[in-house]
Order: sequence, then structure tokens, then C-alpha cells
Amino acid sequence: MATPIKNQQYTYKDYMNWTEEKYEIIEGETYMMSPAPSRIHQEILGNIFFYIKSYLQGKKCKVYAAPFDVRLSKEDYSDENIKTVVQPDITVICDEEKLDDRGAIGAPDFVVEIVSPASTFIDYVKKLNLYGEYGVKEYWIVDPKDKNVLVYKIDENGVYGKPEIYEQENEIKVSIFEDLLIDLRKVF
Repeated sequence: MATPIKNQQYTYKDYMNWTEEKYEIIEGETYMMSPAPSRIHQEILGNIFFYIKSYLQGKKCKVYAAPFDVRLSKEDYSDENIKTVVQPDITVICDEEKLDDRGAIGAPDFVVEIVSPASTFIDYVKKLNLYGEYGVKEYWIVDPKDKNVLVYKIDENGVYGKPEIYEQENEIKVSIFEDLLIDLRKVF
């Protein structure tokens, strides 16, 4: 099949056979990804990725930039049963068991999504709920237009609390690491 049909449920097996536009699947439902991101989006992604990649040199955690498939499932992880496949802008995985040649199997430790006009609802609602449900420890929503970052962290009850909001002149400490600070003045 070349392109998925709306209002039909899909799995990772279907996803692997699509040949045209790029989609993500959340709970079996398809969401078309934007065409190539804007230049500003790419600069911000590169700047954050550089901070994380530099910090992780010689450490066990790995960082990946999109396109990188993250497969999530409540059942088993066979291709026929995976109903959620997303491509976060930046994904950090600290458990090697979650990595294979096709991407990640299971929740990442840290995810960054950079909002584009077409992804606002998906990033602020769908993916926020999804990442919280699957236990992503830290989720950043980066807004290039407003030059701010919302940081969601899993609390002791296993849910995201209120986000911390950082502006362009702030530094953010990545909570899953002891001493990684990201200076937003160098990001935006």
C-alpha cells in the first residue's frame, strides 16, 4: 500500500510498507508529518542535539535526531501489534535493550519535539499524553516562534506535573542527567 486511509487502524507492519508521504501512528491512527522542517526548526534541532551529543560522549546513553522510529506498544512488540510509531525530533535512550536496527522499542528516557504550525495539536496534546502514558521521563516542547521551552517531567506518581517554562534567556538543566545544562541563548 502506498498511502494509508484515514479512519482505519494501522500497525508498524503497515507503516513499513508505505512508500510515499511520511506518517506517524498514534494508537493506530495516522498523522501525516509535515514536509521538510523550516530552516529555523533545523537550526534549533541541531543546537540542542549538539549539546546532548557532546555531553553523552563516552556515556552509555545515546541520542538520535529525526527521522528515528520510536515504537510503543502495550502488548507485545511484534510488528502486527505495534500501533504507535513516532519520530521525535530528538530521542535519548539510556537502555541498550531498547535499541535495534530499526530504531527504539519502548519509551525513550528523554524526548524533544520542536513545534511547527502543522504539529501544534500533536505535540502539545497527543504526544504529551502519549509520552506521559508510556513513561518518558522528560519531554520538552520547543516553540521556535515564542522562543520558549515547556519541560514536562514524570513525578513520583508516574505522571507529568505542570510544565516548567523556560524563556530564551534561561538555562535548562536536563533532569535525567547530573550536570547537563542547555543555554537557550545558544539554542534560539
